[in-house]
Amino acid sequence: MVRLKQAERREQLLAAALEEFGRNGFHQTQMDQVAHAAEVSKALLYQHFGSKEELFAEVTMGIVAELSRRLATAAPVGTASLDRMRAMVQVLFDYATEEPQAWALVVRHLDKPEIEPELTEIRERFGAAFGDLLLAKRRADPSLSATALAVNERRARLLVPLVYGSLVSMVSWWLAHPDVTREQAESMAVEFIWLGLDRIRGGERLR
Repeated sequence: MVRLKQAERREQLLAAALEEFGRNGFHQTQMDQVAHAAEVSKALLYQHFGSKEELFAEVTMGIVAELSRRLATAAPVGTASLDRMRAMVQVLFDYATEEPQAWALVVRHLDKPEIEPELTEIRERFGAAFGDLLLAKRRADPSLSATALAVNERRARLLVPLVYGSLVSMVSWWLAHPDVTREQAESMAVEFIWLGLDRIRGGERLR
């Protein structure tokens, strides 16, 4: 076994754990599998992480930090709404392409907070950003009363999980269909979300 500095060893173990959790999921991954993938003893793994739950928490916190950094860099507050939407879509496509195991972990566990609540931070951050996009035009409209704006706030909360869920599903679908170009998939995602939201923002309803 190659002797590494503690920080390097920890990163090696986290990388191996990410691969296993992304491929097999939390419940089907055992500590001895992670140790085997990292080519270390299980005893050494437990020296760094006291339990599978602790290890999984560390992995997911790394994902949250990286996605949050990318989102803040690509779509800062104040960016024009459509440009911000495009940037957010691009962040997810980039991350899914560059970090497939991390993306697999997110898709597997995002809606299972009983496994790891840290992952909900990803949903909350994107949800807040989508909510801002939904309300940007309404908040800038001086003719809207406080009551009307409050109604729009409530409706935005209902739309956020629909927008976010459809986008995550779209990215995952695209990964499984390499015959569709990224440009096509990304463009369709933006158009579906933006044009649909524009009609709803304009007050259109089914009768």
